[in-house]
Amino acid sequence: MTLSSLPGLSIRRQFVFAETTFAEMGQAGEPPLRKVAVVAVIANPYAGRYEADLGAFVAASAALGEAMAAEAVAAMAPFAVESYGKGAVIGLTGEQDHGIALITTPFGDALRRGVGGGRAWISSFSKRAAPGAVIDVPLAHKDALYVRSHYDGVTVHLPDAPLPDEVAIIAAFANRGRLNHRLGGLDAASIGGEDGLT
Repeated sequence: MTLSSLPGLSIRRQFVFAETTFAEMGQAGEPPLRKVAVVAVIANPYAGRYEADLGAFVAASAALGEAMAAEAVAAMAPFAVESYGKGAVIGLTGEQDHGIALITTPFGDALRRGVGGGRAWISSFSKRAAPGAVIDVPLAHKDALYVRSHYDGVTVHLPDAPLPDEVAIIAAFANRGRLNHRLGGLDAASIGGEDGLT
């Protein structure tokens, strides 16, 4: 399923951002740090009015998560996803819950499956903003939230989005922890993978 043909959602634009950092403070990283963000700019039928039941957005979000994960895996190649995060920027005539409805449990579960699994909850951030917004999407290890080396983020600039009656949904990923991480905590190689924390 592609982002252009999702049932129940009208998508105006899609962005895929990717960056690769090879060194930090003169120290080469192996593998390099690759970060990817996939953005879908979606029409918000709830804009400008109060709607008690946001179930239509929640129901449509599983297919959205699946399609965004597929885009991310392709953009991350040849690396595998090790950390993830999600976010929403809601146009000014919408409510914060309109964005959260699109990134709650069905979206998160589909995102996890699409990137090869994940035991940890997915860090998130949402806000209302005008077109041209910038959002920092937090990242954490996909299998254990306490892996300190993977506390990071992806900064995404949204040109021409979201319009007042739109929602921009962001899924962000990285293939490893920060370059030069050296502050202790649970090591990624020692993850038990049972509780999503350690």
